Amino acid sequence: MILAKLGNLLMPYDLTTFDLGDMLKCSPRLRETASGAPTFEASAQRVCRFLYDELRDADGERQCALVRCYKTHSFGSLEPELQSFARTAMGVQRPWSTMKCLTLMATVGESAAWNSRHLSRGHRAIPLPSPEIVEKAPMISQLIKEFGLELSSLLEPSPRVVRELAGKRHGVFHVEAALGSRYIPAQQEFVVRFAIRSVLGFGGILASGDLFAVILFATVHVSQGSADRFKTLALDVKSGLSRFNDTNIFNQMRPSTSRTARRQ
Repeated sequence: MILAKLGNLLMPYDLTTFDLGDMLKCSPRLRETASGAPTFEASAQRVCRFLYDELRDADGERQCALVRCYKTHSFGSLEPELQSFARTAMGVQRPWSTMKCLTLMATVGESAAWNSRHLSRGHRAIPLPSPEIVEKAPMISQLIKEFGLELSSLLEPSPRVVRELAGKRHGVFHVEAALGSRYIPAQQEFVVRFAIRSVLGFGGILASGDLFAVILFATVHVSQGSADRFKTLALDVKSGLSRFNDTNIFNQMRPSTSRTARRQ
């Protein structure tokens, strides 16, 4: 009997029928997954790996082509490599120390190049210099808005705003039909090629005032009802990520990478 109950607790979760019971069983496992790692990056990678491996259909087939975790980060606190990446992305405009960048912290997916943040071609550190510029990136701006945040408050948070947002704001970003959606870029080379049907993001605001978001690119249909249950899971992940500060965000050892492998 005990073994049978344990087996049920450890069963994968189906995104197409993700109900209250799934949420209640997934919640403590995800909270535990997000805890215990020495850095934010390592913790985020564990969360992405958990979701990539555990979200499966009845036949055991994975339901996500790609799972990623992002965090906003001040330009001045980024690694030199990421500063260089963000600086190049800005072109002639010069970055400043407090400018926020949406930074890729973890990635797991079906392509070999999707399993290291260092291999990302275009998403390692996305500059967010102003609300007007962010509005030109529909997926990012909509994600922020669906989390219940004002762009200006996120990009230039005052101490008062940080106090108000920390511990309160969390939410879900949901695109039920990815094909043809203006919120999901790279339609042909990503959505069509990898059969992405729905996109689901969840996250919130950390005590630092920075945003974190976990984004699932699903190959199955995800209903609004299923997506809404990830609001609770956002709090579970946040509990594991909130203990980090600027001294333990990134892993110290960078894995060796191949330039020819970089994509997406």
